[in-house]
Amino acid sequence: MLIHPQINPVALQVGPLAIHWYGLTYLAAFALFMWLGNLRLRHQPFVSIAEPYAWTRQDVEDILFLGVMGVILGGRIGYCLFYKPGYYFSHPLEVFAVWQGGMSFHGGMLGVIGSMVWFALSRKKPFWQVADFVAPCVPTGLAAGRVGNFINGELWGRLADPSLPWGMVFRGAGDLPRHPSQVYQFLLEGLLLFSLLWLYARNERRPGQVAAMFLLGYGVFRFIAEFFREPDAHLGLLSLGMSMGQWLCVPMMVVGLGLWWWFGRQPPLAKTLLKK
Repeated sequence: MLIHPQINPVALQVGPLAIHWYGLTYLAAFALFMWLGNLRLRHQPFVSIAEPYAWTRQDVEDILFLGVMGVILGGRIGYCLFYKPGYYFSHPLEVFAVWQGGMSFHGGMLGVIGSMVWFALSRKKPFWQVADFVAPCVPTGLAAGRVGNFINGELWGRLADPSLPWGMVFRGAGDLPRHPSQVYQFLLEGLLLFSLLWLYARNERRPGQVAAMFLLGYGVFRFIAEFFREPDAHLGLLSLGMSMGQWLCVPMMVVGLGLWWWFGRQPPLAKTLLKK
């Protein structure tokens, strides 16, 4: 049985200024997106795109900026609506109290989709081309966020068999070992999803298939990880014994699979589009 290390959430303190590890993981996520986005420019079809659909380093920087806004706004609003709607309707000003914690991946994803729509319209690029470009660059950022969750000792897992070698006792979660679900999510939603999606996206696919594969892959891996993650205390398990996280993954899996199948049946329009 392991004991969660007592890691100070503050990485660096300079006078009144405190730099938190969680904030550093967000910076790492954005840096990884920038690095991978520039590598993505070398993949088909982006390496051969002609005007007005050509992609540049400036496009990577701009979609990152818009994506950050989408993550922050969508993640916070999504948490308030999905997990504590009654409380925040009664305390609307606390929606802005982001320092109290509370971010939803599914809300952040909707925010990112909104930012991609804005980017596509403003740059006159096809939406699914934008989504296909962004999707493989996202999982490493999710992995960085799970590192921050583990450092903070939050979002721990369900009770584990005492014989589990990596069962861990988290402060504030009692004296019994639990699954380190942050590590499971780091491996599944982060590293494994990134590896599979990056390899899949290296070769040219039908427009929309890479984004659809992200929806399907994340939905499946998050659904699995939720079996080991402690449900939110104020919600518990919902219908069919599933957590809120699992219920939010169901439409992701259905839509992702449906879109992947639908795009796969479409004629290969990418080359025709790029010649326009």
